[in-house]
Amino acid sequence: MQLRRVFVTMISFALASVAASAQAKELASNDRYMCSWGAGTAARAQELKLAGVSLYAARQKLQAYKFSKAWMRMMAMGITEQTYDSKSRFKPADVRQNFYEECVRYKLARK
Repeated sequence: MQLRRVFVTMISFALASVAASAQAKELASNDRYMCSWGAGTAARAQELKLAGVSLYAARQKLQAYKFSKAWMRMMAMGITEQTYDSKSRFKPADVRQNFYEECVRYKLARK
């Protein structure tokens, strides 16, 4: 009986260490920044959508923004269009959280 307990405990620790090493993959700071920025963009798009702002007006607002990186404008347009195409009525904070989690999951899966 005692041997069985030791065996079960050892297996539990082994499984826990495997799970911990799988989660230990870390994102590069650039990937983390991209996910965070995209999540904020999706949340702002959701705010505009819920406020009744048209997609056309949202695009115009994006054209007026000054982006620090060349890729940001087109990505912001894509995220905004996808947000408007969605029928979701989630709160912007929920959209931000979901976008960030899915982005991180995607980036980790690519490693």
